[in-house]
Amino acid sequence: MIDDGQVVPQPTTVRESAYQKIRSDIVFGRLPPGKKLKLDRLKADYGASVSTLREILNRLQSERLVVAEGQKGFEVAPVSIANLREIAALRQLLECRALEQSFRAGDMEWEGRVVAAHHRLARMEERMARGDRAHSEEWKRYDWQFHQALISACGSKMLIDNHAAVFDKYLRYQMIALSYRGEIAAQEHALLMECALERDAKRACEVLSSHVAGGVEHALATGTIS
Repeated sequence: MIDDGQVVPQPTTVRESAYQKIRSDIVFGRLPPGKKLKLDRLKADYGASVSTLREILNRLQSERLVVAEGQKGFEVAPVSIANLREIAALRQLLECRALEQSFRAGDMEWEGRVVAAHHRLARMEERMARGDRAHSEEWKRYDWQFHQALISACGSKMLIDNHAAVFDKYLRYQMIALSYRGEIAAQEHALLMECALERDAKRACEVLSSHVAGGVEHALATGTIS
């Protein structure tokens, strides 16, 4: 994966590689909610042994991306309106806290990461606004990178890791609904960048609140989440 414009080293083991691929396929909707995760099929698709896959699925279960069916095996975790709202509220709480810390500690290099990440996202949003949905996954990766850049100077690895885990769950809902709000979302991203450069954490949290709430309502309006 690419993080703030830097290439993150790829997994070095079969177990970690298969875990990352399965997790990504769940988050980006290639493995949809409720899909049965049959070990024989997973073995063929991801090149890992059955025992390794069991470990991976148990790990994903602890992340609440997979659920166990008793003795029947595993399936991709279902989605619900209540769960989306809960995830969105947690994301807002964590991100606002991280924004406040990051805005206080951020230096010029941090500013550069924020501006660069916003530039990539804004260019992709222009394509989405023209109706180009062929790169929706890339769009959400740039969205993820921008929000990670905003909080990257917060000084807390635990806060960043927890935010990333929650953001992935929120992103999963957006990919299921293929929810893009157009110019409103693009304007909110631009405002968040301005707030970062001005170190205006209070305004940034207000913008973030509207941004997350708007994303939830737009996703629900598609009717794909029940």
